[in-house]
Amino acid sequence: MTEFLDLSQTAQRLCDMDNVLILCHKNPDGDTLGCGAALYWAFHAMNRQAAVLCNDPIPAQYDYLNIECFEGQFTPAHVVAVDVAGIQLFGDALQQYVDQIELCIDHHSSNSGYADATLLDADAAAASEIMYDLLGQMGVEITAQIADCLYTGIATDTGCFRFANTTARSHITAAWLMEAGARASELNARLFESKKPQRVEAERLALNNLEYYFDGRCALIYLTREDILSSGVAPSDLEDLTSLPRAIEGVEVGLTLRQQPGGSYKISVRTTDEVDACAIAKRLGGGGHVRAAGCELMGNLDNAKAAVLAEVKKELARCEQKE
Repeated sequence: MTEFLDLSQTAQRLCDMDNVLILCHKNPDGDTLGCGAALYWAFHAMNRQAAVLCNDPIPAQYDYLNIECFEGQFTPAHVVAVDVAGIQLFGDALQQYVDQIELCIDHHSSNSGYADATLLDADAAAASEIMYDLLGQMGVEITAQIADCLYTGIATDTGCFRFANTTARSHITAAWLMEAGARASELNARLFESKKPQRVEAERLALNNLEYYFDGRCALIYLTREDILSSGVAPSDLEDLTSLPRAIEGVEVGLTLRQQPGGSYKISVRTTDEVDACAIAKRLGGGGHVRAAGCELMGNLDNAKAAVLAEVKKELARCEQKE
């Protein structure tokens, strides 16, 4: 069972570390990378050795984070995970380190407690919000480089401050990061206002597969491997597709199914304030947040649809009983 730490305890442990391997989750997004990069640069400022490792390549759109990736340049003495709720999210390439993770920094209420010690703040919109407070406790200066990293994490996990998880703390922390040198306007344009032609084609294919259920209260889109390969889109450019079905008027549950290279389906669940996305995903072996969660299911498309729709039906019925 994990030991839960507060900010001060976590900061002290990190200050005592050197030769640190920082693990991010597979299919990396802006929060796991921004959080990991900020911690890497913090160790760099402390003249400590550190590097970041991820199961999948880091998308080119995050090149400005200037992450040093682990390529065996040192023997890890400590292993820290950032923004990873469970061991299934590391991917096959990182499984050799799962039993060595002594610290996890996370904001998912569904965190399984796999690390020896955990700093968990489920009220944080992003792990990067926690990292901002943590670096302050460590006495690390928030440089412009670190500010860019943390702003990236907060902006991407809040959908550029549009998602329901956005809080006053999110805006305040972002303001502090801007004062420290975060290039908010430039990063927002890079992360949210530019789409590659391949990404637009993938969106077209997904919307062609749009389906409605439960009298329009649930909308579902999907992409098969054939769709993904024909569009030429990179996996990292598909993350923001998850907001499309939920954005439709009258929809309370938005589902996005993406077939993975091994044949399984990655399912993203986005909901309104009344519906618990995490409850739906957890019953299928996944997890996440109340309004945004996910899971991965084996089997064909019809089976994956049937499984997640059955859980959506239960959750919608639960909401009706509360009314």
